[in-house]
Amino acid sequence: MSDHGSEAEEIADLSNPDVTTKYRSAGDIVQKALQKIVEACVPDADICTICELGDNFMLEETGKLYNKKGKDGKKVEKGIAFPTCISVNEVLGHYSPMKGESTTLKAGDVAKIDLACHLDGFIAAAGHTIVVGGDQVDDRRADVIMAAWNAAEAALRLVQVGNTNTQVTDAFGKIAAEFNCKPVQGVLSHQLKKHVIDGNRTIISVETDDQKVDEFEFEMNEVYCLDVVMSTGEGKGKEAEMRHTVYKRAVETNYNLKTAKARQFISEVNKRFPALPFSLRAIEDEQVARVGVSEAKRHELLEEYPVLKEKDGQFVAQFKFTVLLLPGGTKKVTGLPLKETQVKSACQVQDEEMKKLLATSANPKKQKKKKAKEGSKEEES
Repeated sequence: MSDHGSEAEEIADLSNPDVTTKYRSAGDIVQKALQKIVEACVPDADICTICELGDNFMLEETGKLYNKKGKDGKKVEKGIAFPTCISVNEVLGHYSPMKGESTTLKAGDVAKIDLACHLDGFIAAAGHTIVVGGDQVDDRRADVIMAAWNAAEAALRLVQVGNTNTQVTDAFGKIAAEFNCKPVQGVLSHQLKKHVIDGNRTIISVETDDQKVDEFEFEMNEVYCLDVVMSTGEGKGKEAEMRHTVYKRAVETNYNLKTAKARQFISEVNKRFPALPFSLRAIEDEQVARVGVSEAKRHELLEEYPVLKEKDGQFVAQFKFTVLLLPGGTKKVTGLPLKETQVKSACQVQDEEMKKLLATSANPKKQKKKKAKEGSKEEES
């Protein structure tokens, strides 16, 4: 199951209890990081400073675990799997500014927080939306937050062994319509695998003429990152006039860059971020980052996560969480609860099928331990 040939004999899915533990431990770190960032998102706070806080916390906490070398004598890779981004109001995502190019939060802003960390390549990701300042809102901000939250809650109940990805996409569309919102085009929820944040199995937020995905059934021992993004506008993003700072190494492309700074940049990326996304803020020399990224992009050595935005005056909300499809049911390991006292929408879910679904419990039933031996094996479920 592993994506790395040298680890062919290793079982890298949830049938291995060690793998499940790594996902859960990474999830615990992401949860704590997310809580710290939420607390830091106050009026007049600098977004770059908060992003650095989130990244530093994830590095510090992952640094405390798995410090013994593996069976092969190599160090266990760990750290940030997606840099902290805080995208406000109409900005859809991937805003993780460099120093000197940052902006500050204002009371009433709809702030979307997005981040991920990994332990030994096993990734836990999360995203959350808050209204800065804590005042209750009852306008379109409330509608879009409740649309995204209810769609996320529906997805959690639908990502079950035997169900299909199209059932989740259909639920997104139904719930968005109830709140007069739209799922954002181009957003994909990916299967997670070792060192792979964008696995091939995907749930699309909304199908278009240009973008469709193959239908599949969810299977036991799979891991997914559910990414739910809703908009009060048309649900279409366009590139914002902001520096794009989040990139991932395009592992299949190699090229010998010409300038010394560009070579220094790609060498650092290859060493520190060989497979997972990173922020230019993480590059030790900012000048090297600025010069190196343009040459590396020109020769297609990097995949870009562009900063996209809706039309001015619109609002976008996001909830993201990681789920493990275990024998006892689907287990959510990241994602904070919604502060429902902060949002009061005049709209609500009316669709009978969706109401029935949302009324069901999302907590997996614990398996009864029939025998002592079986019980010890099922401890992780």
